[in-house]
Amino acid sequence: MSTLVIKDLKVSVTENERERLILKGVNLTLNTGETHAIMGPNGTGKSTLSETIMGNPAYHVVGGSVTLDGEDLLSQTVDQRARAGLFLAMQYPAEIKGVTNVEFLRAAINARRPKDDPISVTDFLTDLDHNLGLLNMSSEMAERYLNEGFSGGEKKRNEILQLLMIKPRFAILDEIDSGLDIDALQVVAKGVNALKGPDFGTLMITHYQRLLNYIIPDYVHVMMDGRIVKTGDAELANTLEAEGYAGLRDDLGLDVPLTDDEEE
Repeated sequence: MSTLVIKDLKVSVTENERERLILKGVNLTLNTGETHAIMGPNGTGKSTLSETIMGNPAYHVVGGSVTLDGEDLLSQTVDQRARAGLFLAMQYPAEIKGVTNVEFLRAAINARRPKDDPISVTDFLTDLDHNLGLLNMSSEMAERYLNEGFSGGEKKRNEILQLLMIKPRFAILDEIDSGLDIDALQVVAKGVNALKGPDFGTLMITHYQRLLNYIIPDYVHVMMDGRIVKTGDAELANTLEAEGYAGLRDDLGLDVPLTDDEEE
């Protein structure tokens, strides 16, 4: 079992030449074999948390720690974190012209293997064909440049294809349900569920309960104002769907502004 521990994490960003604190003390422990979901209104720091875990330099850690099996992650580069077994399925995947999906996937897989033991062509193609079929993707998509000209739904499926091929210890899924219709969402969920097991942990970030109908979490965490304010099981997501974030905030007696309040 592997364990990812986030302890009292505080993170800021630079806006108009001034630092603004976004994460104000996040505490979270994930073990392989578990599925966690983080929900919350806009502007509460959910995506900041995912980007910080993976090492995006735009986010400045001003306090706290992130460790994987006791090893400090915050001192590691993005590629070191990926080699250690972290994976981020991004909300807006980049398009990379000149690099095909196949080339990218083989390079990513081999980056986590000993240099003298690259994956064999046969094993790679067998796994690729299986996962393309699982996600209802054509073999032609594997030969296209990475995400170039892909629709939003195709990009999300491609992220899950990478997840299935790379087989990380922990996957952070940042709003993978955004912009997907029900059919595409079911396919993406099928891919994530295919990896479920004792050697794989998931942290999903989402606004909406519907994703959790297809990828059922063991734990649901609610973020507000840069902190996790409540943790429960999958039923907590149903409560949020019925009562909204403002209802939970008021029940908890929190003096926390929500983006939706400001827009009214």
